[in-house]
Amino acid sequence: MVRRLGELEDAVMTRVWEWNRPVTVREVLEDLQQERTIAYTTVMTVMDNLYQKGWLRREAEGRAYRYEAVSNRAAYSAALMNEAWSVSDNPAAALVAFFGMMSAEQREALRDAIRVVQLDGPGEPPGTPGR
Repeated sequence: MVRRLGELEDAVMTRVWEWNRPVTVREVLEDLQQERTIAYTTVMTVMDNLYQKGWLRREAEGRAYRYEAVSNRAAYSAALMNEAWSVSDNPAAALVAFFGMMSAEQREALRDAIRVVQLDGPGEPPGTPGR
């Protein structure tokens, strides 16, 4: 079961995803402090919690850790959508309602995604070579 990230967890993960490299607590702290007052220990605790939950992996570097994302934001978003859809008592109606909320740009992105999946064939992950 995928749980939605909390506000501070999302703020931390957003930076880790955007920077797309191993980061220290200090780096995340300094960036977060541009928007809010926050303690080093708070950021350290959040990043440790994200590690414990499987969102981050870490490697020791001296007395500190460098953290990096286990997956990307797109995978997180997809997991949330899949979780919401799977608990619906009427998945088809849920999809119709979801599609109805989409902007024209989102519907075009959906059409593009369907074309990619159809080109790759059934049962094969997107981007499978030889297709």
